[in-house]
Amino acid sequence: MNKRWTIGKIKDFVEKNSESTLLTTEYHGFSQKLQLKCACGNNFEKTFTKFKNNNQRKCDVCQPPKESR
Repeated sequence: MNKRWTIGKIKDFVEKNSESTLLTTEYHGFSQKLQLKCACGNNFEKTFTKFKNNNQRKCDVCQPPKESR
């Protein structure tokens, strides 16, 4: 099932599934980095795929990147 994501659907997903706020106003595809604002006030960028599938829903200060293997 291929679900088409629009900026409205992404904004709803962000609001319901995290404490972050979506700052981006246009969505052009899965490889686009979205501008988000963390609950702590820091701005950060993530692709929607990483945000949705990898639970990377906070800035690097609140949720540091995992160490590589």
